[in-house]
Amino acid sequence: MSRDPLVITIGERTLALQSGDITKVPANAIGNAANSALRGGGGVDGAIHRAGGPAIMRELDAIRERIGKCTPGDAVATGAGDLPARWVLHAVGPIYRDGRHGEPEALASCFRRCMELAGELGARSLTLPAISTGVYGYPLDAAADVAVRTVVEILKAPETRLRRVTFVLFGKAPFEAFQRASNRLLGPTP
Repeated sequence: MSRDPLVITIGERTLALQSGDITKVPANAIGNAANSALRGGGGVDGAIHRAGGPAIMRELDAIRERIGKCTPGDAVATGAGDLPARWVLHAVGPIYRDGRHGEPEALASCFRRCMELAGELGARSLTLPAISTGVYGYPLDAAADVAVRTVVEILKAPETRLRRVTFVLFGKAPFEAFQRASNRLLGPTP
């Protein structure tokens, strides 16, 4: 399913929701739903590694040698290989238990770290997936609320370098969950 992006203006910045394949949407930086071992996996992570090629994993190997694992809520940056971007921001989301074990805070931290890293790298545009909503089991509506609230909060901050953040959502259910979250937070969009 592909549809036109839903675009929301936040001051001089833009938040967009788009259905599709994150590996095909051009941006300065692409957020990745990585695992703590930074070794590639399925879902978004697998798609990014397949489309980006082996250069991304070579950089992750060097990062792993330095830091070991990446903890939930944190992110690391690599080049983007063959993707239509300069960088990939590998964010480790929380595994959902019941929402009372720090999951919302860790998920918010993932999005915050991606945006911080993007800003440090000089990125003006960033695409993000629905982190933790696949095999990590985070309920879509709850994850969308955390993600949209965190990104909007940062886009409203005057020091933010990013001009556009696009949630690229694979399938109808994630797109609709993020649209509901943006409507709850920002009011209905046309």
